[in-house]
Amino acid sequence: MVDRSYQCKDVLILAYQSFGVLFGDLSISPLYAFKSTFSGNLNDNGEGGIFALYSLLCRHAKFSLLPNHQTADEELSTYHNPRYSYRNLQSPTVKRFAERHKKAKTALLLLVLFGTCLLICVGFLTPAISIRSAIEGVKVRSSELHYGVVLIIACILLVGLFVLQHRGTYRVAFMFAPIVILWSLSTAAIGVYNILKWNPRVYKALSPYYIYTFFRDTRYDGWISLGGVLLCVTGAEAMFADLGQYTAASIRLSFFCIIYPCLVLQYMGQAAFLSKNFSAVSTSFYASIPGLTYMSAMFVTTWLTALIINFVWGQSLVLALLFALFFGSIEIIFLSSSFIRISKGGWVPLVLSVIFMLIMFVWHYGSRKKYLYDLHNKVPMKQILTLGPSLGIVRVPGIGLIFTALVSGVPATFTRFLTNLPTFYQVAVFVCEKTVLVPYVPQKERYLIGRIGPKSFRMYRCIVRNGYKDVQKNEDDFENDLIMSIAEFIQLEAEGSGTLEGSVDGRMAVVRTSEKFGKRLEISELERNGEASSSMPPTILNSSKSHILQYLQSTYEMESPGSTLRRRVRFKLQPDMNYRDPNVKDELLELVEAKQSGVAYVLGHSHIKAKMNAPCLKRFVIHVAYLFLRKNCRAPAVVLNIPQTCLIEVGMNYYL
Repeated sequence: MVDRSYQCKDVLILAYQSFGVLFGDLSISPLYAFKSTFSGNLNDNGEGGIFALYSLLCRHAKFSLLPNHQTADEELSTYHNPRYSYRNLQSPTVKRFAERHKKAKTALLLLVLFGTCLLICVGFLTPAISIRSAIEGVKVRSSELHYGVVLIIACILLVGLFVLQHRGTYRVAFMFAPIVILWSLSTAAIGVYNILKWNPRVYKALSPYYIYTFFRDTRYDGWISLGGVLLCVTGAEAMFADLGQYTAASIRLSFFCIIYPCLVLQYMGQAAFLSKNFSAVSTSFYASIPGLTYMSAMFVTTWLTALIINFVWGQSLVLALLFALFFGSIEIIFLSSSFIRISKGGWVPLVLSVIFMLIMFVWHYGSRKKYLYDLHNKVPMKQILTLGPSLGIVRVPGIGLIFTALVSGVPATFTRFLTNLPTFYQVAVFVCEKTVLVPYVPQKERYLIGRIGPKSFRMYRCIVRNGYKDVQKNEDDFENDLIMSIAEFIQLEAEGSGTLEGSVDGRMAVVRTSEKFGKRLEISELERNGEASSSMPPTILNSSKSHILQYLQSTYEMESPGSTLRRRVRFKLQPDMNYRDPNVKDELLELVEAKQSGVAYVLGHSHIKAKMNAPCLKRFVIHVAYLFLRKNCRAPAVVLNIPQTCLIEVGMNYYL
């Protein structure tokens, strides 16, 4: 009973918040719907939107163009929906055809990118036009107000709204929820007033008969007006796209209890007013926007849903086609009427969407080519094994983290480093950060740990899995989490599967799900640099580095604003821990000592070039477009919050 009361309370809170985020656009549709008209439960783990549909398709069909999928990814708790047994479904013929043809996969990707870019255009065009439409209402009472003043006021309000965004969705939702509720109730009250004063019989317009009479009398003009009718539901797509932030129950509660009845009353009130004052249609709610972007995005969503019905749910192709034809035919009628408005401003979101789509596709194309180059040039494990435990080089104290996009094998960056400087750290960890086809990855399932080569090589692999909606934060605890995960893997390997001495690229494990995780090593917190005396350098820890190097590093960390906030800990072996295999204790002790000596980050510094015999278009894409995007993106060292004293960059030439 207590749990049920808490659940009801959570639904009510989410429903209240949804007013401030979800229904702002839908609530202000009356501002422009009438003038424009007469101018002449599918989800991905609770996520909605075009990208979520594409992710769902890629999880259950081989549509992804980036070949970094692992079988272990399918074991994520958020990968499969328990309500459907996807794995046992027979593969449809259309699905097998699309999986075998790269052009079909590329066409699907372009469709998804175009639909996503349409929604991006809606996101930055709608606030500006909606606010301007609302401010223009002031001109109804003050006809002498100059149009430039309206634009200035709208710009000030827009800047103020975007300044508030940094406070987060939670606070913004609570801040704007009462405003949207008050607005909705006010428009409903105005609607009731107009109904009672101008035309109480307007309720008859709810009958479908008047749809027929409307098109019978207006014909071509009625067809054109459909683009404006669509504006009545602008913002409705947010209820689907934002399912991940608010539950379906909370959205239903807020929509059916307040938003929907208020909108109906407002539109009926406007209709009653216009039935007696049709000449005032241009100021019935001040302005309009071109209704084309919304309709195109809905059309893309419908066809992606049809693919999911066939490929994911395992329903017949006939049922999927019937769904697409039924809803698609309705959308085609609205979409065709919207094309009339292209010359009146509808071309703006289309052009912007195409530009954004090309930017996204160029980034995807370049990243995929770069990954395939790494995959083709990775070092064979047999070559690594023939070098022996020392790898034919000098192994020095410390841990080296080699970042790579590969989920298996040894990247060419590592051998390039050894060629120029034949020495490396006693513990080598190959780290791969990849995005999997789920919205979020639980923290316990994020790290996938394995071993490369025999145990004596002291080489490990760590795959950090992120969902496509996971926010990559500057995790100062990444080093500590990694050490704990490797220590847990060493113990689990010894306790469960014995030795893997002869393995080439050993099995990997999700170590954080272990009940003993975090209990293998003893952790003690050290004093932060920022808390030390400003006149003295921080405490120098015992390590294999010379005192001069330690002093220089400590001084740099004290002067660097980011380094002073990093969490510093010391690891020790648990004194009461019993080890079945003494080699396990030696390996853990070596790991702890290596961490004490220091951690270095090895990143590839890529120089991307097109092949000499590449076509002109490909050379332009690689040398101009993709290179421009790379130069204007944050460097990996900044994203990972890597201290400059710990960073090693290895130059690599890529010929794509």
